[in-house]
Amino acid sequence: MEWQQLEYFQVLAKIQHMTKSAQILSISQPALSRSIARLEDELGVPLFERQGRSIHLNRYGEMFVKRVHNIMREYQDGLSEIQQVIDPNHGEVSLGFLHTLGTNVVPDLIRHFRKENQNIHFSLKQNHTHLQLLELKSGDLDLCLLADMDVEKPIQWRELWREKLIAIVPSSHPLAEKESITIRELENESFVLLKKGYALRIQIDELFNEKTIEPKITFEGDEVATVAGFVAAGLGVSILPDGDDLDQKRITKLPITDVNVERIIGMAWSDGRYLSPAAQNFQQFIFDYFDEKRLCVKCWGE
Repeated sequence: MEWQQLEYFQVLAKIQHMTKSAQILSISQPALSRSIARLEDELGVPLFERQGRSIHLNRYGEMFVKRVHNIMREYQDGLSEIQQVIDPNHGEVSLGFLHTLGTNVVPDLIRHFRKENQNIHFSLKQNHTHLQLLELKSGDLDLCLLADMDVEKPIQWRELWREKLIAIVPSSHPLAEKESITIRELENESFVLLKKGYALRIQIDELFNEKTIEPKITFEGDEVATVAGFVAAGLGVSILPDGDDLDQKRITKLPITDVNVERIIGMAWSDGRYLSPAAQNFQQFIFDYFDEKRLCVKCWGE
């Protein structure tokens, strides 16, 4: 069986007209007929029902064409992989990340990476942690930036950095005069939080449960910037990662002293699943980038 026979069969199965198929393939109709006849002889069954000039797949053809489609798809995937290996500086990285990382962190990382990798492009997707993990398992995503959590094989996760969680209050709030705060001091306040299902919201809910606090929630948002904006407008207080994306003009940041709360962010990938050279390149860049940052912090500490 020759590869060309499968290509001819796939086209004829789609067009189901001998003359038109021959024209598309740029061969003569007799040559196409002979190729299909040889294929049928090798398989030992007819693949088409012929009625004059009309030709239709029979039940054997319907069975076989599904396998041929898979063969062709695997072949094309193989070609793509080889082309990427030959030229690792081109390609696309499919990256998933938490909503809270979309304001500054992910844009900054990509900006630094593309200084040396201008021909690598990104397909970006913000989503909940559990939805990202499903897309990672299915192969729709190459890499994910997620909060620390229990993951099952084949998913692998590696810590990258840690963020302190702090309380934020409107600058006009009486608590804004304090230098630090406890969770108990926030117990009777109204809260502005991220929506349920977000990794950060899950962590904060667990903190409230641990302290037997039932928060009064006035608003739930999708973005850290949105939550901070509503806090600045006086709708409540919140607990968020201490980042540069928090506008400090109308809010006050307060360290939380009675609990040590921090968010751990890392990279997840599916072990054993093919990663393009572009994705491998970006993954290694991220690992090196945060390893260097940790080393710098350690050196300064010494």
